[in-house]
Amino acid sequence: MISKKILNKDSKIYVAGHRGMVGSAIVRKLNSEGYNNIIIRTSKELNLKRQSDVENFFAEENPEYVFLAAAKVGGIVANNTYPADFLYDNIIIEMNVIKSAFDNKVKKLVFLGSSCIYPRMAPQPIREDSLLTGALEPTNEAYALAKISGLKFCEYLNRQYGTDYISVMPTNLYGPNDNYHSENSHVIPGLIRRFHEAKISGTKEVIVWGTGKALREFLYVDDLADACVYLMNTYSDNETVNIGTGKEISIAQLAEVIKNVIGYEGTITFDTTKPDGTPRKLLDLSKLNKLGWNYKTEIEEGLKKSYDDFLSNEVRTER
Repeated sequence: MISKKILNKDSKIYVAGHRGMVGSAIVRKLNSEGYNNIIIRTSKELNLKRQSDVENFFAEENPEYVFLAAAKVGGIVANNTYPADFLYDNIIIEMNVIKSAFDNKVKKLVFLGSSCIYPRMAPQPIREDSLLTGALEPTNEAYALAKISGLKFCEYLNRQYGTDYISVMPTNLYGPNDNYHSENSHVIPGLIRRFHEAKISGTKEVIVWGTGKALREFLYVDDLADACVYLMNTYSDNETVNIGTGKEISIAQLAEVIKNVIGYEGTITFDTTKPDGTPRKLLDLSKLNKLGWNYKTEIEEGLKKSYDDFLSNEVRTER
């Protein structure tokens, strides 16, 4: 067991990827808890894919704690279309940040992974020790391999040098600052945009990819941020921790909930020529629950908040 480090209100904390959905939620959580020494940089100010830039940043700022939430993300289409980009960009970002954190003696680092690291046909609910026991889902294999590399680098540094770098694997996320690109988004923001546009235009039918039978677990991003800060303060070990709700919903059921939240009155049609992705993905949360954390936001409440965010902010389609 690695010794624990506890955040102080004036601890110097770097949140990598603060403009993304996860990073911005972590910043919101830290601010709400009174942490007042948070370091942030936009991608224009600091290119995390340039090793020398990252090294110089860490040497100059010398952060004590790091939340590594920076990543290139996307849905099935983006992952399938640009696998080389997803593999390279994510590995280079992770390695640059983690290595610079190590070189500059960062006290503790939280690495944000993804539940897609687990085998496509892993026994459900998926335990942390299912990692590398089977083949990955082909549609997001490149992204998964990158996240596995980051997780393993943290694990190896802990083992070899006694660092305190923990890895958390969240389930499917949604919430404020999501990416609503018509093709490159994840399922919830993609459906929010599709149903909203159909409602505004009066379109009588919304087409949803796949059969609708695939089962997914969804976590509101502010709950993830709460878990990350909680684990930064309370957990130190070399074992990955799953973060989720422990509840699953079919894509068909999800589409109906989003339809109702938005107030769309047309019909839903499933395009069975399109892929479902992993047939089922539910995380085992035994470890997380034993550590004393549980989610707070139910799916309908979270979707209402997400739709309000969609309506009140400029639609993010840059990815």
